[in-house]
Amino acid sequence: MKTLNKIPTGKIERTTNLLKAGAKVGVNYIKYFGNKITKDEEQAKQILHEDNAADIYDSLKELKGSALKVAQMLSMEKSIMPQQYVEKFSLSQFSVPPLSGALVKKSFRKYFGKNPEDLFDEFSAESVNAASIGQVHKAKKGGKELAVKIQYPGVRESISTDLKMVKPIAMRMFNIQKEGSESYFNEVEEKLYEETDYELEIKQSQEIAAACKHLPNLKFPKYYPEFSSERVITMDWMRGLHFSEYISTNPSQEQRDKIGQTLWNFYMYQLHHLRKVHADPHPGNFLISGKDELQVIDFGCIKEIPNDFYVPYFELAKEGNLNNQEYFIKKLYELEILLEKDSEEEKLFFSELFHEMLRLFTKPFNQETFDFSDEIFFAQIAELGQKYSKMNELRNMNTNRGSRHFIYMNRTFFGLYNMLHDLRAKDIEINEWQTISLVTI
Repeated sequence: MKTLNKIPTGKIERTTNLLKAGAKVGVNYIKYFGNKITKDEEQAKQILHEDNAADIYDSLKELKGSALKVAQMLSMEKSIMPQQYVEKFSLSQFSVPPLSGALVKKSFRKYFGKNPEDLFDEFSAESVNAASIGQVHKAKKGGKELAVKIQYPGVRESISTDLKMVKPIAMRMFNIQKEGSESYFNEVEEKLYEETDYELEIKQSQEIAAACKHLPNLKFPKYYPEFSSERVITMDWMRGLHFSEYISTNPSQEQRDKIGQTLWNFYMYQLHHLRKVHADPHPGNFLISGKDELQVIDFGCIKEIPNDFYVPYFELAKEGNLNNQEYFIKKLYELEILLEKDSEEEKLFFSELFHEMLRLFTKPFNQETFDFSDEIFFAQIAELGQKYSKMNELRNMNTNRGSRHFIYMNRTFFGLYNMLHDLRAKDIEINEWQTISLVTI
């Protein structure tokens, strides 16, 4: 893979790059209308999605930063995005063009006043992993193998510009109305700024690792603040396969269930005990060791969950509460799904819509064990997503519904469910995390 000697950081440069991608998308639509004459509708649409996904991703991977991060987030929305986009955008998790060695050295001199070779006994100039916000290099110091994550230049400074560029696309894709949308975009912007603060990431990493160290089969790297800065993180080198690579080795069902249970326990403990959660559950953030241990290697995106959101959110995960109409309506108001200004028509429409959605999505919470390899369950989620995307009533109403906290909470659960499904984990004990907590704390 080629390396990059420069990343566009200015507003004009980045906007021009995206405009070029937009022009290519326009050409693709012209080809699409031509293909409809010689091919059937489905074939023509598939070619359109493939071409658009490739052209948009090729543009974003050169920009890196927030624009590419949004692509990564979208790649997790398997029930919303066409498969061609999911496959292409998922490359942003751990496979994008890395910075050149010269640019890496320039970054080190900026933050440490030294080249990496002056800080470490050994330092690999070639990146071993390049993602949306930073890339990882292997190093050694005092006999220890280390992973050194370096943030791309200009990423933090371009966050606001990038969000302004992708905002119109996101609003069309998710039918977000302009009125009342600022709180959602402010939430995303705030989290992106946090993800580019590597000193904050080290603090969060150490706190969650310490709080979750009692959970079995879960491992975390040690961090080295003396070799870290606001744009560089140094941690232990963790030996293992990326989550997706591990799955490709075709592990036994027992191994799949072991990793799946560890993943589920980790997330439930964070949500219910810490009231904060690792809100970026995608395969690039996890490794599996040779002993089938789950290793968590990235804590850039942590979502704190306020009590006034936590309580109604998880109260509606209980089947009995979903069936209590008066209680259900009360919680919808608390979660800002229903609004005081709603008409009776809107109140009925949105209460029925969210009842249908929650009854399906909370199904795992109302069983002792759950089979995340169940294709029917995930097909139903995908069908529901398609149904809502085509619903005219939804397009004609004020659809900015729900607290801003839904953005990263829903992202967390979509990511967690998808990882467990990709793993084909069965017999996941939903409340095992509670037993572990009682025994060990």
